Amino acid sequence: MASVLSVLHANQLRKREAAFADPNIPDPTGSLCFSWGGDLLVVGIIANYAAVAADTFSSELGILSSGQPRLITSPTLRKVPRGINGGVTLLGLGAGLLGSMIIVTASMIFLPSCSEESSRTPAGGAPWTMLERRKFMGFMVIWGALGSVLDSFLGGLFQRSVRDVRSGKIVEGEGGNRVLVAESAMDAAAHSNVKTEAMQSEAKEKLGGSAIVDDDDAHAGVYDHKDKHRKSSFGDQRPSRAIENGWDLLDNNDVNFLMAVTMSVGGMAVASWYWDVPIQSVMGV
Repeated sequence: MASVLSVLHANQLRKREAAFADPNIPDPTGSLCFSWGGDLLVVGIIANYAAVAADTFSSELGILSSGQPRLITSPTLRKVPRGINGGVTLLGLGAGLLGSMIIVTASMIFLPSCSEESSRTPAGGAPWTMLERRKFMGFMVIWGALGSVLDSFLGGLFQRSVRDVRSGKIVEGEGGNRVLVAESAMDAAAHSNVKTEAMQSEAKEKLGGSAIVDDDDAHAGVYDHKDKHRKSSFGDQRPSRAIENGWDLLDNNDVNFLMAVTMSVGGMAVASWYWDVPIQSVMGV
């Protein structure tokens, strides 16, 4: 998303530069530097990078939290296993805020912002005041951190979380794709019951109808991930993965893209409203 906005803004700047250089063309309303109440595309670009950085910091550093994550989509914020989609911690939220702050600070340092010197040139815009810088940076930092929260909400709601029943850990697909689940738990249980009944019938015929150990009891310890000496359950026709939560509508890549688009467009919409700048200006000069 940021790449698309960057290309649009680069094309916009080239058109402005050509318009300022041509005396036969009226001067455009925009400037060649970033000013308060200026280009909405720049707001969208910063919002995108701030949001994705916040999400990355939150995901990679939040898992180091000593506290157990809580599901953001749960009304009671119930505790969930580590790595589950939609799980948040205070450390993760703080890390997201830090990631957003780094991007916004770097943007304001390296962006060609309008100053007192540039305001005297035809292509210069209104210079920034210290109060305007604080307002803009504060909003963008919070907006970027909210991107991490939105990503967790979308992931917890629309992305399926799969737990490995043997290890008790959340598993993810390679490259952000969906985790494959061979069959549902009900289908697997029905298949296992049919197989168990057939084996019991055959054993009773051989043993003259004597009782045998129930299959569920025999396999009870096999799936206890706390038992370090349990026997292998490979090939027992039972499901090795269980769906923990979430609808299987989006994968991790879809969630990230939807979050990035929402925060970029939303940031430009809020800036358009606050600055009283028409949203159509993103396509103008």
